Amino acid sequence: MIKFKQMDNFREGHKIQTDNDLRKEFTILRHSEGNEWLQDVSNNVTKQAIKDLCIAYKNFFRKQNQKQPGYIKYASKKIAHYNRIGKSLTVYDMNGHPKFRSKKNGDFRFYQDNVKIQFTETHAKLESLAGSRRKNRQRLNWIRLAERNRIPVRAKYMNPRIAFDGERWWLSVGIQTTRHLKPLRRLSFACKKRRQARSEGIGIDLGIKDLAVISDTTKVGNINKTRAIRILKKKRRRLQRQVSRKYQMNKKGDSYCKTSNLIKSEKRLLRINHRLTNIRQNHIHQATTAIIKRKPSFVCLEALNVRGMMKNRYLSEKIQEQNLYEFRRQIEYKARWAKIPVVIADRWYPSSKTCVICGHVKKDLNLSERTYVCPVCGNVIDRDFQAALNLKYYGEAERMNSAS
Repeated sequence: MIKFKQMDNFREGHKIQTDNDLRKEFTILRHSEGNEWLQDVSNNVTKQAIKDLCIAYKNFFRKQNQKQPGYIKYASKKIAHYNRIGKSLTVYDMNGHPKFRSKKNGDFRFYQDNVKIQFTETHAKLESLAGSRRKNRQRLNWIRLAERNRIPVRAKYMNPRIAFDGERWWLSVGIQTTRHLKPLRRLSFACKKRRQARSEGIGIDLGIKDLAVISDTTKVGNINKTRAIRILKKKRRRLQRQVSRKYQMNKKGDSYCKTSNLIKSEKRLLRINHRLTNIRQNHIHQATTAIIKRKPSFVCLEALNVRGMMKNRYLSEKIQEQNLYEFRRQIEYKARWAKIPVVIADRWYPSSKTCVICGHVKKDLNLSERTYVCPVCGNVIDRDFQAALNLKYYGEAERMNSAS
């Protein structure tokens, strides 16, 4: 109901309703006849859900009003699919429209009241978890944590969330601290000394053969080529085939009967997927932290069109495993912490095709050519290293233009 109201306001050009107005309407709906089941859920859960929905729609409407260059209202695959089935597209099918979180795969999360939640060194007390009327109801609301002393006791908590990834339950909470952060720009002697100690800027070329090639001849290897990843992927393939065969064996008409062994196999498969994700995340964190710890004067990256790259059916799996966007995201926020500027090169900047010596652009450079040979000056260089050098010079030029 709330989703339809926001979209109606968007279509008719009216102002979007705030979360306060929607919460008032939901309170009336909650106490109406036929909706008594809503009383079993804490009002803080529904309150936060409405707030999250309003934030999602504000972001969606802002993107629609900006109409950035290259924006496509509907995806080409969705248009072709709707033409085949004979249906017409609606505003809910637009790119970037908020989607309902699926509970089918066990990945869901919910909000807890930041006033009623409590922590000790080993336990956490949640709100309205147990429906028992016995005297020990308060004891039932205490849940033992897997780690000791991970969350500070007697602090001010903000936005606590509980999430389930299909295997484990996770509790995330914000802590208000009295530690004062240093200003971004400080003209003290110590800060000037730190600026002088920084090395020159670097350019980073992201790819598939290597995760990153840096302009100082450093390479970040592809973690997916290691033996540990290959063994886990082999186990996953065999387990996926095993799960598929069990589904076919337990098929009854149009439905499937989930047996205990099938549930165990799916949990093992989920555990392997989590293991692969954790290894890749750890590799990216270590690589980005090592780059930022060098204290370069700036970092220059490419604005890659990952969605377009994924359309290559021969390389889509390799590109997806590299997590290129996650690498850029971590570089950006870690550089912000270290007060290092990040320059994002234009998407169409020919970093690999431009000769680093004479500036000639070789337009017919194929992806299979790993070594760049310039037809003008005869320069022979690795194409990824040349791209990193060109990105470094691009960042230096952008910094000079912004300074002048």
